[in-house]
Amino acid sequence: MTPTATLLTADEYLRSPENGRPTELVRGRVVPMNLPAPRHGQICLKVGRLLGNFAEDNKLGHVVSNDSGILTQHDPDTVRGADIAYYSYARVPPGPFPRGYLTVLPELVFEVRSATDRWNNVIAKVAEYLQAGVTVVCVLDEQTCSAQLFYADELPRTLSERDELTFPDLLPGFRVAVGRFFE
Repeated sequence: MTPTATLLTADEYLRSPENGRPTELVRGRVVPMNLPAPRHGQICLKVGRLLGNFAEDNKLGHVVSNDSGILTQHDPDTVRGADIAYYSYARVPPGPFPRGYLTVLPELVFEVRSATDRWNNVIAKVAEYLQAGVTVVCVLDEQTCSAQLFYADELPRTLSERDELTFPDLLPGFRVAVGRFFE
């Protein structure tokens, strides 16, 4: 008989010492992740700058990056690291965030799919965000310079680099050609 591994809670995971590798907590288990290539970071920064500047200039909400932890499931806990996430001021008031993981979910998550990311893993993460209550997940694919939009109750939509990305219900007035993220 093999011993049963102890599952971590989100709080235990948050307090655990860093091991020098990026990780996520998936159903109570720490899962290692590869460091993405610089191109991935370049795209994430562009999204963060465009989205963050718009949200700040229009006093709409917070934009976070760098795989900031999002608690998507309880018992066992799952903490995913979104490439970019947007929290409106209706969900998280202006000012510094409290310590620890937030008890609310972002309305919008961006994930950047790199060449080494498998679609089935990306789609599983998208489904997890949507099931937890994220309104929309936008997957940017650096291979095709496209964006895929996922909503809980709609079929996914694919936008080419020439198409305009908008989120009228979440970010009124925000408009950007998908190709700008890949410049």
